[in-house]
Amino acid sequence: MKLLLPIIICITAILFTYPPIKETILTYISAPSVKETTHPTNITLHPPPKLNPITKMSAPRAIRQAFLAIEQGEGAGARVRRSIGTAKLRNFSPFLMLDHFTIGKGAGFPDHPHRGQETITYLLSGGVDHEDFAGNKGTIGPGDLQFMTAGRGIMHAEMPHENEDGSPNVGMQLWVDLPQKLKFCEPRYRDLRATEIPVASVDEGRVEVKVISGQSHGVDSVRDLAYTPVWILDITIKPGGRISQPLPLGWNSFAYTLAGETVFGSSDSNRVVKEFHNVEFEQAGDFVELSVPDNAEKDGRIFLVAGQPLDQKVVQYGPFVLNTQEEVYQAMLDYQTASNGFERTRNWQSEIGKRMG
Repeated sequence: MKLLLPIIICITAILFTYPPIKETILTYISAPSVKETTHPTNITLHPPPKLNPITKMSAPRAIRQAFLAIEQGEGAGARVRRSIGTAKLRNFSPFLMLDHFTIGKGAGFPDHPHRGQETITYLLSGGVDHEDFAGNKGTIGPGDLQFMTAGRGIMHAEMPHENEDGSPNVGMQLWVDLPQKLKFCEPRYRDLRATEIPVASVDEGRVEVKVISGQSHGVDSVRDLAYTPVWILDITIKPGGRISQPLPLGWNSFAYTLAGETVFGSSDSNRVVKEFHNVEFEQAGDFVELSVPDNAEKDGRIFLVAGQPLDQKVVQYGPFVLNTQEEVYQAMLDYQTASNGFERTRNWQSEIGKRMG
């Protein structure tokens, strides 16, 4: 271990030139048990999660906490509201980080590595280009998503567009942990276009649910997008609208309020939450209740997410998310020596990353 220290110090200095890595977390996480039977070379996705029908005997999920995601600078010209992965909300398996980002001209995320997690990027406005060391390239626009599985290692760049009207590029990025047996699977990308996302209409059209992943009121999402089971619903509620949304039993869940004021809960027990707040729910309960008052000035928009907890320790250092300190040290060494999954980093430089000068 003593021989590794000089190497680690050197690599740390290199890694800290990439702004998102400055928000370094080194934690150990314990979560409720879940069985994982898939293998990195023969991956099969999980069966549909168990749901209870909503009846008079059903229990809504209570709010554990609700807090404002404080806007902060990130990189050159980027603004980020980070809620998961902060002191307010951490150790929340399988979720590692949630950023509500706004990126303008001159900002971006040039060439950087990942190992051991999945990232889900949902663009709300503007455009973002992607390029990696395997030759994959692509662009997502408003309403599109990209599911990236880092697995054993990926090196890529994510750069926003410079829009003609000068408007910024806005979106959500969620980092999700991978089950231990999938930490070293081959990296992959899955794009989901806005036109492919099915929509559920609820409460006589007063509520619209974009079913990105999961189920809502008889509408199923596109399958096989992420390895770790996650539900993602983009819900818009008009004034006077109401929805009771079932969630998988035993999964962790949260809601991020993108716009308006949303009432969480029923008339017996409710809480009004303004925009840009993260609402963490208790794990117990069958569903969440959301509504917007009749006299509200604008629609409420909610990013509702649930994920299956993983029974494993997490050690995270910037973009490397493994299960032991030794594995993190090894990831840093592999990246620095271009080995064990990072071979293609040798002499590779993205074209879109050059926009940063």
